[in-house]
Amino acid sequence: MNIHFIQHEVFEAPGAYLEWAKQKNHTITFSKVYKNQPLPETTDNIDLLIVMGGPQSPDTTKEECPYFDAQAEKALIKKAVNAGKAVIGVCLGSQLIGDALGAAVQHSPEKEIGIFPIRLTEDGLKDKKINHFGLTLPVGHWHNDMPGLTPQSKVLATSMGCPRQIVAYSNLVYGFQCHMEFTPEVVELLIAEEVEFLTNNTTYKYVQKPNEIRSYNYTEMNDKLFGFLDKLASELRNHIEYL
Repeated sequence: MNIHFIQHEVFEAPGAYLEWAKQKNHTITFSKVYKNQPLPETTDNIDLLIVMGGPQSPDTTKEECPYFDAQAEKALIKKAVNAGKAVIGVCLGSQLIGDALGAAVQHSPEKEIGIFPIRLTEDGLKDKKINHFGLTLPVGHWHNDMPGLTPQSKVLATSMGCPRQIVAYSNLVYGFQCHMEFTPEVVELLIAEEVEFLTNNTTYKYVQKPNEIRSYNYTEMNDKLFGFLDKLASELRNHIEYL
C-alpha cells in the first residue's frame, strides 16, 4: 500500500502512524510543507493519505503562513476522496477534511492539551473499525478547534472538552481531532514548542503540565490505533478489489 503523509511542522510528527506503516512494509512518501516540499499533483500513486496536525487553521492564508497552502491541501483531499482513496486527518488534518467536503472548521468549547479520555458514541460503538477502543479510552489532545460536520458524517467519539473527537466522513475517510499517534518522542517535540504556556497555565482546565503529559504510557492508545489502521487497510483492499 502507498501511504502519503502531509506534515505541517517538525513538532507535529506522525509518530505511531509512521511506525505502523513501517511495520507493515508499506511504501511511504512525504510532503513536509514546512520544508517547502510540494504536494502530490495527483492521487494516482496514493492509497492512503494521512494529513497531520499543525498550529494553522483551514482559514490560515499564505500571507499568514507562506509554506501552508490550505486551498491546495483541501483540493488534494477532495481529489483523494472522489477517487475512492482512504484519507485520515489528524487535528488540523481532520479540520481540513471537513472543510474540503463543505463543512467549515469550528472552535472547540474547550482547549485540550494532554491525555484525557474520549467516549464512543452509539455510532462509534457500531463502527467496526473503532469499536475495539471500548466505551472510553485515554488519548492525546493538543487543540483549540474541531472539524466541521457534513450531512453524511457521523461523530464516533467525544470528550468532556470537545464534542467532535473522531468523525467518520465515509467508510474510508476519518477525522481524528485527538492524537492517538503520540509517542514519548512526539510529545517532547510538542512540549518544547509550548513549555512556557503549559508550565504557567492556570486558565484552561483541560491543559496538563509537562510532567503529567510525559508520565503517560502511550502503548495502549498506539495499539488501538494500529487496530483501526489494520481494519481500514483491509476495507481499502476490499474496495479496490471490488472496483
